[in-house]
Amino acid sequence: MKRESIFFTITVSFIISVILVIASFTILMTHNYQNKESQLLEKYIPIIKMVVRQHHRGGVDPSFLKTLEEINYTMFTKRNEINKITYNPKTEVVVEKKNLRNRTIFRVLRLQDINYIYMKKRGQSLLIRDNVPHPNLTQLYIVLVFGIVIITIVLMYLITLRKLMPLKILKDKVKNLGEENFDFECCDTSRKDEVSLLALEFKNSATKLKSIKEARNVFIRNIMHELKTPITKGKFLIEIENSEQTADKLREVFNRLEALINEFASIEELISSSKNIEKNHYYIDDIVDNAIDILMIEDENVEQKYENKKLFVNYKLFSVAVKNLIDNAIKYSDNKKVIIKSSGEDIIFENRGKKLKYELKSYYEPFFGSVENNSNSFGLGLYIVFNILKANGYRLEYEYNDGVNIFRCKKEEPSTK
Repeated sequence: MKRESIFFTITVSFIISVILVIASFTILMTHNYQNKESQLLEKYIPIIKMVVRQHHRGGVDPSFLKTLEEINYTMFTKRNEINKITYNPKTEVVVEKKNLRNRTIFRVLRLQDINYIYMKKRGQSLLIRDNVPHPNLTQLYIVLVFGIVIITIVLMYLITLRKLMPLKILKDKVKNLGEENFDFECCDTSRKDEVSLLALEFKNSATKLKSIKEARNVFIRNIMHELKTPITKGKFLIEIENSEQTADKLREVFNRLEALINEFASIEELISSSKNIEKNHYYIDDIVDNAIDILMIEDENVEQKYENKKLFVNYKLFSVAVKNLIDNAIKYSDNKKVIIKSSGEDIIFENRGKKLKYELKSYYEPFFGSVENNSNSFGLGLYIVFNILKANGYRLEYEYNDGVNIFRCKKEEPSTK
């Protein structure tokens, strides 16, 4: 882990916090022990002095033992009773004081929350039990609070690392952007913290970059496909005898080539950007005629049965969509004809032929058609149609009825949100 890393900083901060908590716990426990020792000495030394004075007066008698009992103390006089407590492995020495000059040892012992006063002087032992239980709650509370603080720090450390983990993964993924690796599935999250939102924004950016890359591929492949027809016609015209009519045809071919290049530029801009396209009102007739001109086909291939209404669309792009639908309808029909109808703002394309082999949405994938057939098509027609219709507020619907393929450009209802 590098020192400049934010994870290194957080880990060091966590370690320092734990060390400070442990140091605080040690100081607090030491202070508590000293305070407890002072309290015990203050409480039990008067009892010891009272017992010592009684010994000097003539020894411990039953009346003195009774007096001790009245103040909740019991004195053990038999050696075996004393040893039973002092030599018990569970007995804890709480306080110990030694006077080497007088050969005196004073201890406060604890066994099962009961305190014992032990004194040994010149070989003579004395043990007094405090009959009032003294549970060590203060120490228990300190340990409990320490445990809670440590657990809280550890949990906060783990939560922080978990929150920042998308940042580490994101760093590794961003390195691969230069190699056109746009896989950011790791950044899927429903969390709303800043790091998760940052990762999500990077994923969205990667998705847009992927779309741009895809658009470039579509652009190049579509140029190769669509320019083939006018180039072939141009080559054919060059081979025949030069005349005014041939020159006009060549001029028309090159005009169409220029129009196709402009068309592809519009398609590339549409697919690779998310900005709104410019729209206006245009007659269906003008759009269809422009599509037929781009295709360079004869009028008898297209049967026009629509009502010439105005549509609110982008003229160039919508003409491209209509051109692709006409081209597909003629290419895959039995009689090389297409019928164009209308219903309100909807445009309908019909042709006689086989039903689509797959669901319509499958053909929205770029190059799907090129895999399914051996034609010169790159499978871009419906992919381009889908994107153009979507940008113009339309969607494409398909049905097959009595040997007829029906493609409907359906006007979307305006959103009420």
